[in-house]
Amino acid sequence: MLLYEHPLSSYVQKVKIALREKGVAFTPQLPVGIGSGSAAGGFVDASLRAEVPALVDGDVRIFDSTIILEYIEDKWPTPPLLPRDPAERARARMIEDICDTHYEAINWGLGEINWFKRAEGALKDSLIAAATKQTAQIQAWLDRQLGERTWFNGASFGWADLSVAPYLNRSFHYGIGPTPDSALDRWLKRIKERPSVAQTFTEFEGAKAGMANAAERLASGQMRREYRDHRLEWMIKSGGIQVVLDGLAKNNIRFSWP
Repeated sequence: MLLYEHPLSSYVQKVKIALREKGVAFTPQLPVGIGSGSAAGGFVDASLRAEVPALVDGDVRIFDSTIILEYIEDKWPTPPLLPRDPAERARARMIEDICDTHYEAINWGLGEINWFKRAEGALKDSLIAAATKQTAQIQAWLDRQLGERTWFNGASFGWADLSVAPYLNRSFHYGIGPTPDSALDRWLKRIKERPSVAQTFTEFEGAKAGMANAAERLASGQMRREYRDHRLEWMIKSGGIQVVLDGLAKNNIRFSWP
């Protein structure tokens, strides 16, 4: 089984944690041309939007992290990642949705600023301030969702937990971690002890070094960042519309297929 991936992608990290929790072997592969807008071959055959993750399991090809998680849960039901109770299953999926849309967009925006140097001076400061405020709001919501539970998923680690893990860890990387000794902070320490999470986070840490020259690669035309859905919304609502206009003028942003 082949997983097209990038270790920095929070969407990819969700899938890798799920596969490792299930004990399912897979081969990770970084797609050729990823991030440039010129990806082709087997990767694009598996992922119409040329986005990671994409899973190839024999003749089966699946894109989108949530759909891949559903496939994994259906094909390898033990150990279960979703709770049994319908209301709890819905709750896990809602937590995932908030993280995949609103939380991911904030982290992505911080990457555009810190790694790709899209903004400088007062614009940079205002965008980071907006991201910091929004991150605190999402983390407060997550803290309430966790409450007195050991796991977001309920009695055991599962779908909701692996859906939060990559995004909270990314915030921690940006220096916007949860309040010390809060329920969310204690949960983050717990999940880092799980082998599936620890290995995935180690791969994330290893890949960060490759972002040292991200701004230079963007300026040289090697990269064209994808501004889609909630990412574009975040940049505009947070005061970064000039970032979008500059990216369009320089042709170093792109949008999804078609």
